[in-house]
Amino acid sequence: MSETQFGSNGTTAAPAIPDVTLNNGVTIPQLGFGVFQVPPEETQRTVEEALAAGYRHIDTAAAYRNEAGVGAAIAASGIPREELFITTKLRNGEQGNAGEAFRNSLEALGLDVIDLYLIHWPVPSQGLYQDAWRAMEQLYAEQQVRAIGVSNFLTDHVDTVITAGDVVPAVNQIEIHPTFQQQELAAKCRSLGIAVEAYSPLGQGADLSTEAVTSLASKHGATPAQIVLAWHLSQGTIVIPKTANPARMRENLASSAISLAPEDIALLETLESGTRIGADPAVAAHSQM
Repeated sequence: MSETQFGSNGTTAAPAIPDVTLNNGVTIPQLGFGVFQVPPEETQRTVEEALAAGYRHIDTAAAYRNEAGVGAAIAASGIPREELFITTKLRNGEQGNAGEAFRNSLEALGLDVIDLYLIHWPVPSQGLYQDAWRAMEQLYAEQQVRAIGVSNFLTDHVDTVITAGDVVPAVNQIEIHPTFQQQELAAKCRSLGIAVEAYSPLGQGADLSTEAVTSLASKHGATPAQIVLAWHLSQGTIVIPKTANPARMRENLASSAISLAPEDIALLETLESGTRIGADPAVAAHSQM
């Protein structure tokens, strides 16, 4: 586990953040910090605040156009590189040129190695994600990246990439929150040894006002966001909440100290509505360029 510190005076010890061990033995902090939709000009400051709060796992993507800000924050932090876990992702429009795209991300981040590199979307209409995966396997074999995985891959995409390649993805990063739980896909991934990582883990805020969440927040003396994050953590899911508010950054970290009872988890499972917020990976075809 990674010991962190937080609090207005920087002296209050935060709960230790659990690590998840991926299928190749690499460990990843289970609770990370996402920078989706953080404007490039605000990224360095935001990530510096997240690192100061205690985050050691930062999730970005070439498509977010803020990798350079993440890299600048890492450089300014003075935190030893080995204490940080950095994820970035291959843009859809660069699936046919994954090697060059990876090198561009590496340069933007100012790093010698990336901890986790993901195919951002399958874009099945392109028919290129299998080729992209083989290129990523080469990067992995060359030790330019510590682990490779996928994002937004549905069951058939997962099966195809495993058949097409030699390396089982370490992670599948997918949309999961109480009203969209993707239980079947998550179970499939876990059965194959693929760690499940949740983006939009709070339903972009929409799930926080549900009666089930607010009642559990009252029961545990916690915020609604902490309850939902604790629900994710209880299932072994890696989670990357995003906030620009330093106080909420610290609150989110503290969710790792909350233990939900089986009946709490069962109550949250009743919120499933099958309502996806993001695009459907079966048909999504945006280039991200």
